[in-house]
Amino acid sequence: MKTLTLTTAAAILLATTSTSATADETRIQMKDGPELMTLVANCSGCHSLDYIQMNSRWVKRAGWEAEVKKMVTVMGAPVSPEDQAKLVDYLTREYGVAD
Repeated sequence: MKTLTLTTAAAILLATTSTSATADETRIQMKDGPELMTLVANCSGCHSLDYIQMNSRWVKRAGWEAEVKKMVTVMGAPVSPEDQAKLVDYLTREYGVAD
């Protein structure tokens, strides 16, 4: 019997177990606000929204501004300047730490 290489074994495993690669976001409940749909439309396509909830305990407005800027300039998120401002307002108000 021939030994499978690690690459071949991984390919077989992937081929036999692959399903949709999208995460189940149905249990994540974001705080309501006028900018919530902007957040969902601009952020959930690239990462789970639970990252916001997990990291929000330490983030002030300047931190949210930096995060949104990083997503656009470093990660390449196609977020308009208008939506960036809405995201920072929402994240600061609903998940931010007071300055």
